[in-house]
Amino acid sequence: MGNNVLLAFLLTLGAGLATGIGSFLAFFTKRTNTKFLAVALGFSAGVMVYVSMIEIFFKAKESLVAELGKTTGSWLTVISFFAGILLIGVIDKIIPAVENPHEMHKVEEVDKIEDIINAESEDEKARLTRLLLKDKKNGPDHTSFNPQKLHRMGIFTALAITIHNFPEGLATFIAALQEPALGIAIAVAIALHNIPEGIAVSVPIYFATGSKKKAFMYSFLSGLAEPLGAIVGYLILMPFLTETLFGVVFAMVGGIMVYISFDELLPAAQKYGEHHLSIYGLVAGMAVMAVSLLILF
Repeated sequence: MGNNVLLAFLLTLGAGLATGIGSFLAFFTKRTNTKFLAVALGFSAGVMVYVSMIEIFFKAKESLVAELGKTTGSWLTVISFFAGILLIGVIDKIIPAVENPHEMHKVEEVDKIEDIINAESEDEKARLTRLLLKDKKNGPDHTSFNPQKLHRMGIFTALAITIHNFPEGLATFIAALQEPALGIAIAVAIALHNIPEGIAVSVPIYFATGSKKKAFMYSFLSGLAEPLGAIVGYLILMPFLTETLFGVVFAMVGGIMVYISFDELLPAAQKYGEHHLSIYGLVAGMAVMAVSLLILF
């Protein structure tokens, strides 16, 4: 158990720190590889959906049926699965829409932000700001360049992603604790998912402050929410972790990952304008996971 706990934590930490990769890409690449991100996000969704529905759900059911009997165990598995969906749905709902991290950003925005920062007049800053924000469906309607407002928007984006990362971290940790091979697959899927989130944090922070260092720091810190979620979950659950509770939590993890896949990963992939590539990535993720499970188990 001790080795599994360490491995589970390291996998969760690695997945969380992938936000830093997104931040790095935002500042050290010149254009967004939309095809790669669409495929990667679709692949991530495919891995998570397949693992959740085929492996995690049935492992939770086996555990609960063994403890509580077929009828009670089966019902509790289903209830726990949808309770996980409800939990992440409520978290998603309480975050204000304008700060919701689901809006994708591209690295090309960094050059435009630099133009705004270096503009000589407030009118020019306002004009360039409107040009940058006009295509963002849910973007704030700034009539002038307002660093305080933009900084607050960036902070809220980082906070929103941090909140989302708590249950993702717990999901990765619990899966790795139960079955290390599953944990590795989920950690990879979450890491791919966190790359565009790193861009989503970095761009508005840089927009507001003009500091790449601050933008990277906030992106890095938002990713640390995943191992923090794992630690908090471990400390809370471990004193009470019976087979029944583990089955309930495991089923909830499956629900959480299914919700993340359909509410965040696939919509995010399609926002990059590569609909078919995201679906190809989804199918590839499911296929790779299916073959991996056949080989490993």
